[in-house]
Amino acid sequence: MTESNGSDAPDRADHQTERVEQGAGMPDWEKRFRAPRVSLPDWAEDAPDRSLFVSNATGTYELYAWDRATGEQRQVTDRPNGTTDGMLSPDGEWIWWFDDKDGDEFGVWRRQRFSGGEDELAAPGLDPSYPAGLALGRDGRTAVVGRSTDEDGTTIHLARTGEAPVELYRHRESAGVGDLSHDGSLIAVEHTEHGDAMHSALRVMRPDGTTVAELDDTRGGTEELGLEVLGFAPVEGDTRLLIGHQRRGRWEPLVWDVATGEETDLALDLPGDVSAEWYPDGTGLLIAHGFEARGELFRYDLTERRLEEIPTPRGAVSGATARPDGSVEYLWSSAAQPPAVRSTAGGVVLDPPGMKSPGSVPVEDVWVEGPGGRIHALVQKPAGATGPLPTVFDIHGGPTWHDSDSFAAGPAAWVDHGYAVVRVNYRGSTGYGRAWTDALKHRVGLIELEDIAAVRAWAITSGLADPARLILTGGSWGGYLTLLGLGTQPDAWAMGIAAVPVADYVTAYHDEMEALKAMDRTLLGGTPEEVPERFEASSPITYVDQVKAPVYISAGVNDPRCPIQQIENYVKRLESRNAVHEVYRYDAGHGSLVVDERIKQIRLELDFASRHLPA
Repeated sequence: MTESNGSDAPDRADHQTERVEQGAGMPDWEKRFRAPRVSLPDWAEDAPDRSLFVSNATGTYELYAWDRATGEQRQVTDRPNGTTDGMLSPDGEWIWWFDDKDGDEFGVWRRQRFSGGEDELAAPGLDPSYPAGLALGRDGRTAVVGRSTDEDGTTIHLARTGEAPVELYRHRESAGVGDLSHDGSLIAVEHTEHGDAMHSALRVMRPDGTTVAELDDTRGGTEELGLEVLGFAPVEGDTRLLIGHQRRGRWEPLVWDVATGEETDLALDLPGDVSAEWYPDGTGLLIAHGFEARGELFRYDLTERRLEEIPTPRGAVSGATARPDGSVEYLWSSAAQPPAVRSTAGGVVLDPPGMKSPGSVPVEDVWVEGPGGRIHALVQKPAGATGPLPTVFDIHGGPTWHDSDSFAAGPAAWVDHGYAVVRVNYRGSTGYGRAWTDALKHRVGLIELEDIAAVRAWAITSGLADPARLILTGGSWGGYLTLLGLGTQPDAWAMGIAAVPVADYVTAYHDEMEALKAMDRTLLGGTPEEVPERFEASSPITYVDQVKAPVYISAGVNDPRCPIQQIENYVKRLESRNAVHEVYRYDAGHGSLVVDERIKQIRLELDFASRHLPA
């Protein structure tokens, strides 16, 4: 066994030198990580020239302020482990950002003037917690702050500058702040008081905590339907709330007038999941449609009830926002082309200086018949290569997430080294309807692995994959499925590479953040004490003695989602068998926001594969 504590991570000054040299002599896979990139800019509702975005320009993902009128950009945060959780106040005066400790996601909100200056505690009187949503008022002094702790469950507070925070909501089950209305008179909350953490109900309250309206599609039955808050209408005195629902088996938007109870169902004729946000004048909706791993945009006119397509290239739209002039800015990429913030007004909106990311190869769509229906997989392989190839099954996290035709530096690195990469949108993934997402309950992990096994069989029979050189890998839930797959399918895989995984489900449950405990109770139907047989059947440590393949594990020592102790329990079992394995621990939480650290992790994974995969 080999272990490392991460003390040899490159210095940030070395990284700056490499950027100046613009990647001279650097392999393409590393350039994809180092090349500066930016998020979709958020803009202030009442000061639209003021924007906030995230960038890795310094080698660590941090928040940046951007004054569009002057073109000035300014780095707002500067922390060793990075910062991505921030919000711009509607008046454009303040930037709120979440301050945790070394990636543990437990901390407090701080704020800084848009023009710069010292940080200050944003909501004095609120103790550190896990964040559970945030909404900022247009008056510049009001905030609705959601908090989650192991002791209190979820609490929601009204915080006003110069006043003590007032508790509006408290419940043991998970909940979160949805939105604050344009005039500050209404607060929307998503909650799971019914006990199903996968399907929220909605409550709208006044700032004094009294209830205005409720909407609950869960109905307490066997078929739970979820709701989500998409935002209040951006118009003074308007009581319309845009929400998402699953009443027809997929996510769709509707407009709910919380004052009258009237619901305006859009009934859009689009086959996949649909989300939406308001145009700034409240007369239309920006529709985001995701279907079969790709995205597209539309404008919906609420008066004429007409849908109009907004042309975008084929690929993935990771976010979009409508500007006051009617243009739409969106973050687009494909597996072959790096991300860019584009505008319907023409051109790239925000193009960071410095080294440009190389592209990669496009994905091929594959559909495989599985035990629960057709499974969609995305395949990449080196240009011109013919099989059978060493093949990496790169399994996404979540589980309520999905792989898409978007740019991803990790899979591209494997392709550069001669591997085919297969990504599987197994049952539990989003984007293929509610039944597909909800299918993994109670037989957690085992259902997903049935789908992965079906795609594995296709990869071999199609001639793509060499059955003796198959790697199972993933991060978070993908790391969990990797360890579970190595134990339950020991002859199927030549190697496993698991990043920040669940390894011992019972210990993970007791040590993880409260919101994830609620999710696990939903997925497995109870606590480890209530349904011990389900936790045992779904836990990788149950099958650790059956693992035959070499195992590589990386973990953040401050991770609140997949805590370190449960990984140590699994590693000790590997050690007791003298199983071939290596462990890399690093000083961060659930993954890293530091580019050097991420590159190091990929380099270690590639090296492990080169040493242990059969020639």
